[in-house]
Amino acid sequence: MEDDEDLAGRISQSLLESGFVVERAAHGEDGYELGLQGNLDAAILDLGLPGKPGLDVLRDWRRKGITMPVLILTARSSWAEKVNGLNEGADDYMAKPFHTPELVARLRALIRRSAGITGAVLTHANISLDSVTGEVRLGSELIELTAFEYRMLKYFLHRIGHVVSQAELVEHLYPINEARGSNTVEVYIGRLRKKIGSDKIKTVRGLGYRFG
Repeated sequence: MEDDEDLAGRISQSLLESGFVVERAAHGEDGYELGLQGNLDAAILDLGLPGKPGLDVLRDWRRKGITMPVLILTARSSWAEKVNGLNEGADDYMAKPFHTPELVARLRALIRRSAGITGAVLTHANISLDSVTGEVRLGSELIELTAFEYRMLKYFLHRIGHVVSQAELVEHLYPINEARGSNTVEVYIGRLRKKIGSDKIKTVRGLGYRFG
């Protein structure tokens, strides 16, 4: 959530190149509504938003029980403002100007912690995914995944043992303004099974898929 279009574009591009799916909002009310949908893994929040200030967005999310990690990114850098933002429910606070690699690293760390994962390398059985380098290995063998397959595997590795519906995969793997379809998800499930082993992703009839 950032009303500076150039800055929002640069941040979005960096996140896309790092394997994230990105939704953007330049207005406080629009960003607030995005957060209420409950399908976001984390939010980067500017405080000086038009319409609904960022701190009000954060405060109202927390009152509504929205628990996703929130990283405040703002030009307001005094210690009192940082304390206020953290007390209102932010999980991290960065001041502008900033280094994009640090922003990406902090965001990854917030998402890992919210999923109960401490390290940058996600593992299950003989699969390992390094969320920093983007390398995926099956045992000692490096395997090549498309960007979509990578995002799907990473999502599954954050939810080992949980049933994930097709609708949930669609919501987390496609940006809102991109064409979506459950048939495409089935195709990529099939491709991912061929690359990592068909036993890793089980179909739970009528509900979705379970990884691990």
